[in-house]
Amino acid sequence: MTAVAQYAIPGTIIAVVLFFRLRSVGKARRLRLERLWILPAFYAAIVGFVFWSAPPHGLTWLWCLVALAVGAGLGWWRGKLMHVAVDPETHELSQTVSPAALIFIVALIAIRSGSRAMAVQMAGPGHAGLMAATDILMAFALGFIAFQRIEIFLRARRMLAEARAKRL
Repeated sequence: MTAVAQYAIPGTIIAVVLFFRLRSVGKARRLRLERLWILPAFYAAIVGFVFWSAPPHGLTWLWCLVALAVGAGLGWWRGKLMHVAVDPETHELSQTVSPAALIFIVALIAIRSGSRAMAVQMAGPGHAGLMAATDILMAFALGFIAFQRIEIFLRARRMLAEARAKRL
């Protein structure tokens, strides 16, 4: 694959996804609390399988834990940027992606792409450095996805309980 295609294909995919995501910024979507666990559980299973089949070695475990913690913090922060509302009549939950949350994701994608390019250059003749970078990025993504959903779940559940208490 040529160097141009190596960046053009992911760049095009990201641009298309961002185009569709930008259209939904500011629009309320139904939030189903009972489904928030599905994506983090699915991704945790994938990460668990990858780590089981090809476990990280040495200090890579420590870097994975650090990446998981950083991802958790940033995921919690992004979750806070999401607007959650409760309809006072029907108690239906909705969420709205804020422009700040979308900009945050774009910045993370840019940082991830840059770090992946650095990892490929640092990998040298072997692929151990690239495997370590992939493991670290997977741990980061797991923390990010899980804690974003946890923050939204806790906040939405609290708001729903408050709305129900007002109705009684």
